[in-house]
Amino acid sequence: MSNNNDSSDTSYVKMSTADVATPTSSGASAGTDASLIGKHCQLEYCNQLDFLPFLCQSCHKTFCLDHRSESSHNCACAGAWAERRRLAQLARPSAGEGKRMRELVSQKPCADDACKTIIGTSLVPGVHCPSCNRDYCLKHRLAEDHDCKSKVPIGARAAVQASAKSALERFKLWGKTKREEAARSLPKPKPSTAAQRIIAVNTLKKTAKGDEKIPAEKRIYLYVEAENETAKAKIPKGEFFYNKEWVVGRVLDAAARSLQVQNINNQSSKEEDRLRVFHVEGGRMLEFNEKIEKVLVNGNMIVLLRGVGPPPDLIEM
Repeated sequence: MSNNNDSSDTSYVKMSTADVATPTSSGASAGTDASLIGKHCQLEYCNQLDFLPFLCQSCHKTFCLDHRSESSHNCACAGAWAERRRLAQLARPSAGEGKRMRELVSQKPCADDACKTIIGTSLVPGVHCPSCNRDYCLKHRLAEDHDCKSKVPIGARAAVQASAKSALERFKLWGKTKREEAARSLPKPKPSTAAQRIIAVNTLKKTAKGDEKIPAEKRIYLYVEAENETAKAKIPKGEFFYNKEWVVGRVLDAAARSLQVQNINNQSSKEEDRLRVFHVEGGRMLEFNEKIEKVLVNGNMIVLLRGVGPPPDLIEM
């Protein structure tokens, strides 16, 4: 037969004209017209002549359209085709044959000096630290848990590491010096009673300027100054209101426009060119992504400074 019997998705296949026009017990030759010969359905009580019959792949008998399935002709070898197909699929090599999972191949102890846990197994996977280029167990996977800062990365060149560390130390020293210089001229929060603060805020609300489109219930009123040593401004100070849902970076942009301070934060990556926001009452530099309603209240003062470096969590005070 020209058909591949096991390649079909059914237990029966439709026979082609060439298959039907094969020599039969009646002596017909292979070239005889199939429409004149055909095959009789081999079901005992049918025997219908079908010019394009179906071959059952389990019992290898021919049947008409109505009796082509195994159930309709009560196949004596029901399921044989499906079993052959299943065994053929099992005999095919799988995509991962001859390979092992990387975790099983790279079993080793946790890189933490005091830990003896074997990682890289199916039960205890290893976690790679890209900073020091070592593998750790789940308990020591975080940088602070395995003292990552004190480790020299595996494969790193000592000279490069020393140079980078030296540059970082110089940058820290520069930031600390600039911050100390600016701190000498920064305004200090004035202590006052609760009643005095309420009066001051009410006065501030009457004089503060801002975007009138901001709803009154979303406004936060602040004193804003530009530190004269690092951020030259045409207007040194002012009283403004902003949307409490804004982040510090957006407040900085608005304040710089109001005080006419040059703002190139989006154009330069150098810290000596970037403006930062100092919260006087809080005594710290604010992160650009902090929401002002979380860190400021009505009547607070913020100061714009340039070139003092990132907040203290990145550069030590």
